[in-house]
Amino acid sequence: MEIVRKDSTTSLSNSGVRSEQLLFPENSSSRRVTITRVTVQPGAINPPHRHPASEQIWVALEGSGILLLDDERTEPFAAGDVVRFADGDLHGFRNPGDVPFIYLSVTAPPVNFREAYSKDWSKAGPARAAMQNRP
Repeated sequence: MEIVRKDSTTSLSNSGVRSEQLLFPENSSSRRVTITRVTVQPGAINPPHRHPASEQIWVALEGSGILLLDDERTEPFAAGDVVRFADGDLHGFRNPGDVPFIYLSVTAPPVNFREAYSKDWSKAGPARAAMQNRP
């Protein structure tokens, strides 16, 4: 058995997105999952990205916004919705609303997201600019 106490979680932030690493390689010996609580502030974007060797499931807990997908597709995503991204699926999120959007992310096999959050998301390139202006 393994209990992860709140004081052993890590919070990563970038451009209005805060990611609380509830269970990840730095605080758990799990070789099966990473669990993250993500808060996307109003007007913020989690840039489209891929996890080549992991699938990811998002459970929307509060608020609503827009999923950013392959081929510049978008889908509404709101509290109570669940989405699964297979290995390699392009996915991101934009919060055009006026309240924070919060979701729980389960990634398998585990990923340490520290490196991803260390990059400058404000310079995420043309995909970011195009996605910011989509409904």
